[in-house]
Amino acid sequence: MSPNHNPVQVNIPKPMFDARCKSCWVVLSIGVLIAASFISLDLQWRQFFSIDAAGRMLKFVNELLSPNWEPAFVRKVALATLETLAMSALGTLIAAVFGLVWALPASKTRGRSNDQGVYVARGASRAVLNSLRSVPELVWAALMLIALGLGPFAGTMALALHTTGVLGRLFAETIENAPDHAAFALRARGVGPVAVFWYATLPTVLPQLISYTLYRWENNIRAAAILGVVGAGGLGQMLAYHMGLFQMHETSTVLLAMMLLVALVDFLSYWFRVRSSR
Repeated sequence: MSPNHNPVQVNIPKPMFDARCKSCWVVLSIGVLIAASFISLDLQWRQFFSIDAAGRMLKFVNELLSPNWEPAFVRKVALATLETLAMSALGTLIAAVFGLVWALPASKTRGRSNDQGVYVARGASRAVLNSLRSVPELVWAALMLIALGLGPFAGTMALALHTTGVLGRLFAETIENAPDHAAFALRARGVGPVAVFWYATLPTVLPQLISYTLYRWENNIRAAAILGVVGAGGLGQMLAYHMGLFQMHETSTVLLAMMLLVALVDFLSYWFRVRSSR
């Protein structure tokens, strides 16, 4: 073999488990937790796959596959569908407005001063946003029902409060990550912070803000249907009522309306995103 000839290097595959591999220990720990979960939970698989359980489920599915198409009941479902749609749309709109208001002091931008007041305002606004989104919609709905009574207004405010925290946080991060070239040019000419945000920052981040708002509207459609279970109006309230009475034919009609409403909102959201990206 000539001295200039380099031998072929063979990459030996690493062993499946290495004591120095941190990811291996993480995967092993997750596997141990999953195994402990199966052992600790009383999972009655034999009863779940029994003939008696299968018969009850088959009867339940057969009743769900025969919706109630009586005109009077369909009219009630249509009105509840519009109510659910209005709850989600109005709640999302309120959340988008107030989320943007809270996102401005919560965002850290390069054009703002670094005095103590700015830090206090940023910390306080982020604490408010964290508090709003950490409370689930159902808890907000229960609180609003106590304050406002039964009906769609309580559900709308519950959606608005929770979604304000979510959108406010997303809006703040979007504003922080926005390109600063146009804003820097305006600040160099002595333009005030309000005009800088209105003419430089907002046009840059507006498509992303609209995208986040539409995504949360899709989620709020599902949440609005669930909020009705606690008496906040809409399809959820009808669903809870008819399921509580074991009226499966009426329940099937309400579930179909929910699925159609979610599909409609998904299509509208996709159409808005396509139009806004052009």
